[in-house]
Amino acid sequence: MRLPERTGDQLRIGVAVTVPEPWGSELRAARSRYGDPLADFIPPHITLLGPTVVEPEEMAEVDAHLSKAAARHTPFVVRLRGTATFRPVSPVVFVELADGAEGCAALERSVRTGVLDQELRFDYHPHVTVAHEVPDDRLDAAAAGLADFEAAFVVTEFHSYLHGDDGVWRPVRDFALDLGSAPVGLLTSDDASDADAGAVRPT
Repeated sequence: MRLPERTGDQLRIGVAVTVPEPWGSELRAARSRYGDPLADFIPPHITLLGPTVVEPEEMAEVDAHLSKAAARHTPFVVRLRGTATFRPVSPVVFVELADGAEGCAALERSVRTGVLDQELRFDYHPHVTVAHEVPDDRLDAAAAGLADFEAAFVVTEFHSYLHGDDGVWRPVRDFALDLGSAPVGLLTSDDASDADAGAVRPT
């Protein structure tokens, strides 16, 4: 992971949709199983803003910006299904978004404005990383082992994260979407049953 340099008391932050339980723990365990050393440092998530350095005195403005960005969007459904990779450009295997990519992209565009305006190195592609910068055989194993993975959940909020001196990314604030509106792409009864049962089938 490319991390921007900090100086003095600068903070390194990120913004993401956190994958809820029980799927978060399942994906973290899978990432560890495939040998990714970052498994214990990064909760499973869908990035909205990558690692970014800000001054401590800017955080009030950042929080206000994120609150306004969240309020402009309504809840939506994310369905995770199967795996893909960024190879050969980047040694990453990830779980794909079968549904919800447009909702995440809309959030990302709102977050990456104002005080958090920045250029992207690559086009935005929402995903959940399950193996990164590990040997090819481990990337292959992750792609195959999670090929049948499925999960569905409603995104009602996103989180700001702080990168600690111990290398751990921790959620520090949640920002609720406009909860006065119904989710876009309501969960079906089958989805709801799967969610209640913990619909995760990694091999």
